[in-house]
Parts: sequence; C-alpha cells; structure tokens
Amino acid sequence: MRFPTVRKVLRRTALAAALGTSAAGMTLMAPLAPTAAAAGTLQQVTSFGSNPGNLAMYEYAPADLPADAPLVVALHGCTQSASDYHSHSGWQKFADQWGFAVVYPQTGSSNNSLSCFSWFDSAKSTRGRGEAASIKQMVDTAVAQYGSDRGRIFVTGLSAGGGMAADLLADYPDVFAGGAVDSGLPAQCATTRIAASGCQYSNQNLTPKQWGDKVRNSYPGYTGPWPRVAIWQGSSDTTVAPVNGTELRDQWTDVWGISRTPSTTRTLTGNTTETTYNDAAGKPAVALFSISGMAHGLAVDPGSGADQCGSTGTYYLDTICSSYHTAKFWGLDSSDGSGDNGSLPAPSGVVVTSTTDTGASLSWSAVSGAASYNVYRDGTRVASPASTSYTDTGSSAGTSYSYTVAAVDSTGAVGTASAPVTATTSGTAPAPTCYTDNNYNQVKAGRAHQSLGHVYANGSHQNMGLYTLAVTHTLKETAPGYFVLADSGC
Repeated sequence: MRFPTVRKVLRRTALAAALGTSAAGMTLMAPLAPTAAAAGTLQQVTSFGSNPGNLAMYEYAPADLPADAPLVVALHGCTQSASDYHSHSGWQKFADQWGFAVVYPQTGSSNNSLSCFSWFDSAKSTRGRGEAASIKQMVDTAVAQYGSDRGRIFVTGLSAGGGMAADLLADYPDVFAGGAVDSGLPAQCATTRIAASGCQYSNQNLTPKQWGDKVRNSYPGYTGPWPRVAIWQGSSDTTVAPVNGTELRDQWTDVWGISRTPSTTRTLTGNTTETTYNDAAGKPAVALFSISGMAHGLAVDPGSGADQCGSTGTYYLDTICSSYHTAKFWGLDSSDGSGDNGSLPAPSGVVVTSTTDTGASLSWSAVSGAASYNVYRDGTRVASPASTSYTDTGSSAGTSYSYTVAAVDSTGAVGTASAPVTATTSGTAPAPTCYTDNNYNQVKAGRAHQSLGHVYANGSHQNMGLYTLAVTHTLKETAPGYFVLADSGC
C-alpha cells in the first residue's frame, strides 16, 4: 500500500479518491486451458474461471509436489506484482523445503491507480463478489491441479494485500484454515473508498465484539471452525498505523471467543515481540508479531539460516523472516499442519507430579517406538528428553502454564501431541509494575511509541491519545516490554 505521508484532512481525502478503480478492465492474455506449472518456476495461469475481479493468477510449485499438500495464497502490496512478491517474500524457500504450492494473485493499474487490492470496496472484497470471488476461483483451480489438501489452505498478504487477506478470512472461513495480515487492516474495516484513509491512519474506536461482528456478518450463519490468524505490525509504520495490529488482535480473539490476555509472550530476532492467544485446547489461535522500529512493509531477513528468508527492496524490510514464522504458526513445517510428522500415538498418562515457584515436573507413559519426547509449554517446545519425565524451570511464580508431550521416532518424525495439562507454579506472582505519566514521557521512557500524533502502548498497541504533555495514563507492564492501559487501577 504505497501512499504519501498524510497530515492534512484534504490530502487524506484526495488519497482516498486516488484509490478508486477505473472503468476500463484489466487486459489479460487470451484464455488457455489450465496446464500444470513447470516445477520450480513461477508461471501464469490464464484461465481459472469467470474472474469477476479482473485479476491475474500466478503459481509456484516445487518439483515432486505430493498430493494432499498445503496451498498458500500470497497477495502483494500496492505498486508491487506477483513476481516481485515471489522474489522477495521468501515463500519459495519454504514451499521447496516443506512441500506446498503458492498462488500469487495479481492486480494492476487498470483496476487501481496504485495496483492495490480493493480491500476497502464491498463490491470487490466480499464473499462471491469481485476480487474475492476471483481469488476463490484461483484456489479451486489450484486445488484441482495439484490435488491440494482443502483442510490446509492459507492466505497471506502485505498492506492492501493484507487488508484483502483479512477480508478473505472473513468471507471464506470455510476455505482458509489460517491467514497472515502483514502491515494490513482488520477484515471489512472499510467498505467504501472514502472510509479507507480513516482505517489506515486512525483508531476506529470499535469494541472487540463490533470488530468480531464484521467477520461474523461476512458469512452469516457460519459458526466455525475459524482460521488461525498471524498479525505482523511495525511500531513505526506511518502508512498503516500500529493500532491496526491491535484492532486485528481484538477482532480475531473475539471471533474465536478467547481472552485478550496473552497466553505467551516471547522475544524474537529483529526487535520482534510475539504474543499468542490460545484456544480452549491450548493451541495458539491468534498471534501478534510486533516489530519495534519497523516502518511499513514486509519483514524479511536475507541469509542462509533456517529461520532466514527473502531479500530487501521497496517495502521489504530487513528485520525478521515473517514468512518463516507464519509458516511455522500454520504448521507448514509438518506433514499435516498439526506439528505431527510421524505415526506415533500421543503419550498417555501425562501428569504434573510437582510444582515449585520456578517450574513444574511432568511424567507420562512410554510410547513404543519413541526415541525421545518433545515437551511443549504454551505451544513452544522447551525440551526433548529421552526419558518419560521432565522438570521445567525458569518459570514465574504463581503462574499457570499449559503442557503437552509428543513422541519422536528415530527419524525425527513427531507423533501426535497429548491432551494439555495445566501446571500452576507455587508462590505469589510478582506484582506488575505500573507507570503513571503523561504521553510524552511514556514515549520518552520507552513504554510507548507515537505515530501520526497519537501514542500507542508498546506490546498491546492500545491507543493512548494525543502525543502531548496534557494527556496522562497509567501503563501496566504485564511482561517484559509489554504494556497495557491500567487507568482503572493497577
């Protein structure tokens, strides 16, 4: 989504008008019969349905792609193209490594002056209409071509592509098992061109339920299962304000009916904080990746490391490989998307045998054929013991943790995970630290950041109002570097 910095209302209005589509249709190649893409090459598919959204379809598949493999739909940002996104985003690396196909929809200047997907236009971004319908036709074409697993179809997008990805998750929760919104907007935030700038630059002041209703109303009567959603947002983004990350978090936790209290918070490379929100089974349903200091763009991390990917360019920013962490969040690094590569059954008899103020001890029954076991705390692997017991340390006092265990065979294939058990450490949880100060000093102290004249709490991205000495708030630090508003009491 490429827009100039907007500081005046009139300039915002002009920008919104610039997002309008032209009457002329996008000229595509003459329709051809669908053919399999050459393995390991990006190739255009010129016939994939009625194409009401006037888009182009490109696809990539590694050599020897098996049947029942996952499928990822990747949407470029404004001024970009399918080949540009394929070259820079890093998805090719993981498609080759983990065995899945990628579809790259492409829009153009005849649809939008900046080649943006029309996330803000209800005639184009809703179920069965326009660009959304064209992308659904691309999915159907690719599934028929590759024999893809319909239970493992995912969509991701950057900026305007991120806004469209969010819309697609709301429009087609029966199609997409998960999604990722990179520097994008909440689902159906705007349904007209004139409302688009407000979504980009401002807090919409909606409750989580109001955000969730926008998803539920996109496909009335649907009750789940809902897609698992990863949200990526830079704290210094002036094109899509950081509050959009918080609004997306509020939207999808409400859809899932889960708490907005983080289940886990951890620090990753690239000044990134990952906050997850678990479903009733203890599996992350929503993840918010906040990148401190990152401007508008897709997070990449060029290099040969296992967790590195992509290349830098306009709106491809060297911080962290978002595609790697998104793929892991979806489970694409395993054969069935659940983290279960092998056929070993789930360990039985998983129990918490004791707790201390710093950790917990677990035991379980042996699994025939297991060479070791993976132990997961709140969805993150913390150990791989060869025995049927493990003592976890380094936890916080008076805190509850969810543990699961999976058997690992001699080839390294991971079996089915056990049902979760909960361990609550002894002692009293340390009282959170609270800070009451004006917004200017909160930013100066590193507890918040400012964007376009507004201040947002670090971590939660809650809007604190104007960047001024005249506005005072209390911030509570619930985890290192993670602050929430606590004006009603700490």
